[in-house]
Amino acid sequence: MQFTTKQLPDSKLSVLVVAEASELSSLKDHVLGHFVDRVKMPGFRQGKAPLALIEKQVDPSELHNEFLEEAINSLYQRAINEAKLRPVERPEVNIKKFVPFTTLEFEAVMTVIGEVVLPDYRKIKIPKPKISITEKDIQAVLTSLQIRLSDKKEVDRPAKTNDEMTIDFKGVDLRGQPIAGADGKDYPIILGSKSFIPGFEDNLIGLKASSEKTFELKFPKDYGAKALAGKVVKFSVKVTKVKEIQPIKIDDEFAAKAGPFKTLKELTDDVRKHLTSERQNEADRNYEAELVKQITAKSKLSVPKVLVEDQVNRTLEELKQNLVYRGQTYQEYLDLEGITDEQNRKLLTPGAEERVKAGLVLSEISEAEKVTVTPDELEARIQTLKTQYKDEQMQAELAKAEGRRDIASRMLTEKTLDKLVSYGQTS
Repeated sequence: MQFTTKQLPDSKLSVLVVAEASELSSLKDHVLGHFVDRVKMPGFRQGKAPLALIEKQVDPSELHNEFLEEAINSLYQRAINEAKLRPVERPEVNIKKFVPFTTLEFEAVMTVIGEVVLPDYRKIKIPKPKISITEKDIQAVLTSLQIRLSDKKEVDRPAKTNDEMTIDFKGVDLRGQPIAGADGKDYPIILGSKSFIPGFEDNLIGLKASSEKTFELKFPKDYGAKALAGKVVKFSVKVTKVKEIQPIKIDDEFAAKAGPFKTLKELTDDVRKHLTSERQNEADRNYEAELVKQITAKSKLSVPKVLVEDQVNRTLEELKQNLVYRGQTYQEYLDLEGITDEQNRKLLTPGAEERVKAGLVLSEISEAEKVTVTPDELEARIQTLKTQYKDEQMQAELAKAEGRRDIASRMLTEKTLDKLVSYGQTS
């Protein structure tokens, strides 16, 4: 077999393959072997007839089709292996010449991952951030627990700061059109918690159960939903309940109510431990992300559009799934953001491209570092996950070959990141 490659635009590559007559002859015998058990030959036991006789009994077009499929697949795979190509999708195949079993020439056009030129990533070092937990952080958690564990007494009086209020609310624009995501029913809110946009809770102070109020508020200019940033929204609120929170004293008895603790010190130590773990995990993830970002920025590579499109599609599927959990449709989300699906895809594309680049760079580094995941390591992780997730659907996913590959891929990424962190830390 001989082959030549030709670079095409948009990360595409053409591979022209010319087969040798001798290898086609061998492939022909191999394909005829597929028909041995299908053809009955008088005077021969099933599967024992000579291939030359089998060929005479087979429909030529059926033999040609099966031969071409076998030959193209086999030769294509050999060509990409010898050329060390990394295709990302099935090739478009065009047969140039075919004389049955003696001559075959075809072109395969595919999108490939090009060369990834890495920087000297072992010398890229950034300081690892230090985390700290303040007494204010701990007190905030204790206060949240205090509110949750305290008795709440329904009252028939005007609401004041620190009361819990249950409300139904709805937001419309200045034309009276409903705004997706700006409504709620039986929604609990602690007045003074600042969990809503500035001014919302202030408008509720002084209202009693069964009271209704309509007011206008301007959303902050940096609000997350772009369609609402800086916009005026008219809210209609109905108060269904007002409860006075009767704060429980934060002491040893409070600690015992909060969990398996005998003293407030035990509870406080546990809060500090969990906050430290959370902050450390977040800091570690941010550190890894920044390290990969800097290495990727210094790497040279081209990103196939098809991989970016696939990443955009995956991101959109995750978004839609999250919206389902929130009781919101994708179209409602687009309306709230004031964008179309096409515009949303364009907004997601830069981030998708960066994620694809980072993935390709990490893959290249894992090869350079000879990072591997052994069968025993994979099996140990799967057993751990089976212990953590008992539901039948998750158990079934863990049993699938695709699920095992995904887990192995994540483990490979984790081990590669561990390598980079070991190189990237400053002394």
